Amino acid sequence: MFLLWLFCLPSPLFNVPTATVAESSNGQMLGARIAADGQWRFPQMDSVPVRFEKCVLYFEDEYFYLHPGFNPVSISKALWNNMSGKPRRGGSTITQQVIRLSRENKGRTYFEKLIEIFQATRLEAGYSKKSILNLYASYAPFGGNVVGLETASWRYFGIPASELSWGQSAALAVLPNAPSLIFPGKNEVLLKHKRDALLFKLFHKKVIDKTTYELAIEEVLPGKPQPLPEVAPHLTEKIRKEHPGKRIQTTVDFALQNKVNHIVKEHHYILAQNQIHNLAVLVMDVNTREILAYVGNSPTTADHNNFVDIIEKPRNTGSILKPFLFASMLDAGEILPNTLVADIPTSVNGYAPENFDKKFNGAVPASMALSRSLNIPAVRMLREFGFQRFYNILKKTNQKAINKPSDYYGLAMILGGGESSLWDITKAYAGMASTLNYFNDTSSEYRENEYVEPTYLKSHSENPFGNIRKTPSVWNAGAIYETFDAMQKVNRPSGEENWEFFTSSQPIAWKTGTSHGFKDSWAVGVTPKYAIGVWVGNASGEGRPGLTGIQAASPVLFDILNKLPKSGWFKVPYDELTEVEICSKSGHLAGLFCEETKKEWIPINGTRTDACPYHQTVFLNSTETYRVNSSCYPLSEMKQKEWFTLPPVMEYYYAALHPEYKSLPPFASDCLREGENLMAFIYPKRNETVLLPKNFDENINEVIFKIAHRSPETSVYWYLDSQYIGSTKTFHELAVSPKPGNYILTVLDDEGNTLKEQIEIRRISGR
Repeated sequence: MFLLWLFCLPSPLFNVPTATVAESSNGQMLGARIAADGQWRFPQMDSVPVRFEKCVLYFEDEYFYLHPGFNPVSISKALWNNMSGKPRRGGSTITQQVIRLSRENKGRTYFEKLIEIFQATRLEAGYSKKSILNLYASYAPFGGNVVGLETASWRYFGIPASELSWGQSAALAVLPNAPSLIFPGKNEVLLKHKRDALLFKLFHKKVIDKTTYELAIEEVLPGKPQPLPEVAPHLTEKIRKEHPGKRIQTTVDFALQNKVNHIVKEHHYILAQNQIHNLAVLVMDVNTREILAYVGNSPTTADHNNFVDIIEKPRNTGSILKPFLFASMLDAGEILPNTLVADIPTSVNGYAPENFDKKFNGAVPASMALSRSLNIPAVRMLREFGFQRFYNILKKTNQKAINKPSDYYGLAMILGGGESSLWDITKAYAGMASTLNYFNDTSSEYRENEYVEPTYLKSHSENPFGNIRKTPSVWNAGAIYETFDAMQKVNRPSGEENWEFFTSSQPIAWKTGTSHGFKDSWAVGVTPKYAIGVWVGNASGEGRPGLTGIQAASPVLFDILNKLPKSGWFKVPYDELTEVEICSKSGHLAGLFCEETKKEWIPINGTRTDACPYHQTVFLNSTETYRVNSSCYPLSEMKQKEWFTLPPVMEYYYAALHPEYKSLPPFASDCLREGENLMAFIYPKRNETVLLPKNFDENINEVIFKIAHRSPETSVYWYLDSQYIGSTKTFHELAVSPKPGNYILTVLDDEGNTLKEQIEIRRISGR
């Protein structure tokens, strides 16, 4: 009998599915999902609120803390009452009721009662009174499919059990005894009678005072179950999939989540006017990688996929990866922050990228190319850096959606040729900021795993970042700082343009991205404390005019930024920088011929770069109108001058945008000169195929051949093979209608300088 008693309880005592509950960092409910058996049964409570404890004990089991699991006096009274033919009454203790609940209400026979008493004594021997009371409060029925006190408190009053008043506690305390009393429009009189009788007993026993009693009996009775909070529905669903049936305390900041929800709702209303229906936001702590706000989608309708959690869905990246390339080249010492990079017509194996505005700048500082998100410099920089190297770096940042071989993406990767998720992109930006912070806050050290997965779990590993080391996991602190400095200069959206003049404004390193066809718009930014990621678009993939990073996503980012505490700006990582002389005009290391220089901090590896290639010494005649040399001009009368000059194609576009730029004077006609590159083809490029499309009238359109010449006023003569096709002056553009075939395109200027290019001309049908 002892062995039977010792092992008579199942383990666990309750083997039933529970609901999934998500809580904020301070314990407030974010949302919940029903248990697998269709019951609203929250996970077991940790403790029972004092008010409910008093109410349930005085209603169900006043001697709970005195009996060994059953109450002989109550049982005797119940037997006598039932045998006398009077209305039936129960004599079960709370401990017995816990046993009955665990046995799934197998009936109310006398034999069953004996089993309950037998097991109740074993429960009392193995559990504390508080634990037994917790079991009762967690698994008692409260009407319909509502099980447990915490569930009932939320379903009937919309508050946690810890906040229940005396009237509310009393109303819930009487329900497990008769859960059918909860039925909207019925049984309210009986429920009120039971509740008020319990409150009077509490008053009579001096548990509550008269004022409390009088206020409590006036409280509203529970009625129709209320909907549970849905503060972070997509995160709640994510938790249901990853931690089913658990109560999970997250890292989400409840107040911030509500603010972000409000911002998303406002912007969704505006965006929906342009048939843009979906929006996702992720805010995380840079230094801990904890999720502070999680909005998986906008409050749209099922027709627009409102249940889809976009945060982890791969989307076209647009230009959002450009800062990674800039940082990579700085880290490798292949550019300096303001090195001039070419922005000219470019074709690589038939791939011809274009800037968003369809224009060319000739040459721009690399940092400006990043802040203005110019496409052509990015493609040329990626070609120079090497796509495979860049692909390997992206893999180090754990971009999970970049899962195909590198050859699949090609140079288009930097303009949106690949996909990533808002989760992974925001994680990478946060990893950059964390690398910089940690380097500055320690003895110039790094951690091996800065690009760790973010977490929404309040109780997580204290050190997910790995061991300390002297080398960075991806980019060094100097390269990251210079990248962030360039990103801070990105033009802010309307209303934020002059942010630096307002003391209330926060600095932020940020970047936008827009995919081809206006299907995805991004805005991601970091401060020393926070990383904010925003995606706007249609989950269906439908593109819309105006769906760009600057117009659609960035206003959301800055509204969220304005709700965050100020973070200041990143500290300068001097141990990863060195101060050098920089050529003011080219951004390169100052060379021998640079007239204007300035001191500038650059990443240490930047000292490997070449000195300025755009400055040279030239010799001019006395009036500085021509270049001369000893073959045509007296040495004593020559003027030596340092001159900033760009290659012909770069100069062609650069000079038009920079009035201060002065082209090199031409050589005096009677001077001998060594082979200088005076001309360059703009279109077509070497080995480029020229297509002859038909227009809507079935006529073949003309092709415009174009060159840049150092001396525009010079006449240039054009030939296809040996056939003369025309001449140009000043603007060297020639419209021709050649037949399909392979040709040698030749240009010849007045001074006999010749340039040749092999081209192929094909005909295609217009559409």
